[in-house]
Amino acid sequence: MIPPLNTDDLQAFIKANAIHAEILHLPVPTPTVETAALAVGADVQQIVKSILFLVDDQPVLAIACGAEYIERRAIADLYDVGKKRVKLASAEEVVSLSGYEVGAMPPFGHRQPLCSLLDRHVLELTEVFAGGGAENALMRVPPQEILRVSGARVMALVSG
Repeated sequence: MIPPLNTDDLQAFIKANAIHAEILHLPVPTPTVETAALAVGADVQQIVKSILFLVDDQPVLAIACGAEYIERRAIADLYDVGKKRVKLASAEEVVSLSGYEVGAMPPFGHRQPLCSLLDRHVLELTEVFAGGGAENALMRVPPQEILRVSGARVMALVSG
């Protein structure tokens, strides 16, 4: 089995692609939005999560703010399928498809290009913190860089 990608891999991707981002190595793990916000002294809305879904076995990365619930219905409507055909990827599928472990996944720099969707609310912020490639690392990055590098489609992914 190929080992998962890590902060070194993400840092190499950032450098190779001249991305305006910084990886913060933290003294504590950040498994939840709340612990991540606490670790960097940010509001929970500034924590960006990258969640991998499978739409009829095709990977789709949804990127949204904080503790907001990503609506599977929005993804299903985009792909013109029923909501039941939009499934959360398993931990094994996440590593296999993205290269990163759940809880550490950045919004870009994956093992393979992923079709990405970016919630429109992310772009309302000037600075966010996203997965940094390890459970004790976060990446500080302007949302416009996430959009530029991921090539994500901007849409409403959360209710409200």
